[in-house]
Amino acid sequence: MTAPESRLPGPDASPGFLLWRATLAWQRVMRAALAPHDLTHVQFVLLTTTWWLTRSGEPPTQRRLAEQAGTDTMMTSQVVRKLADRGLLTRADDPADARAKRVQLTGAGSALVAKALHDVEGADARFFGGLGERTGGFVSALAELGT
Repeated sequence: MTAPESRLPGPDASPGFLLWRATLAWQRVMRAALAPHDLTHVQFVLLTTTWWLTRSGEPPTQRRLAEQAGTDTMMTSQVVRKLADRGLLTRADDPADARAKRVQLTGAGSALVAKALHDVEGADARFFGGLGERTGGFVSALAELGT
């Protein structure tokens, strides 16, 4: 049997392991921020992304929403359906493509996004606040890795 080898001295020198740990810590913070709003993180992301995309033009299709959010299209469809059932958004046929669905926030959805976004941005500010002036570089590095 061959013994494992690593070029790293341990997990604390592994960017992947450290990202994993940071992600878990951040997810705990997000769950706590979203709990009072009865939203999962993916629900929040899809609602907020709908709001952002709608601000720049017409309501997005579910496919465009999934692309922007980086979520699986089937999962996006399921979550969007649940959000529609809660009255937070509407789904309607796209006049340009009968197979596509347009997604739009309702008044209740918009109000919930406003409250939840405030809490999430506050939680983000506290979580990433320790980076200080390095925050901009960190955001740039994350954007680069995410493309």
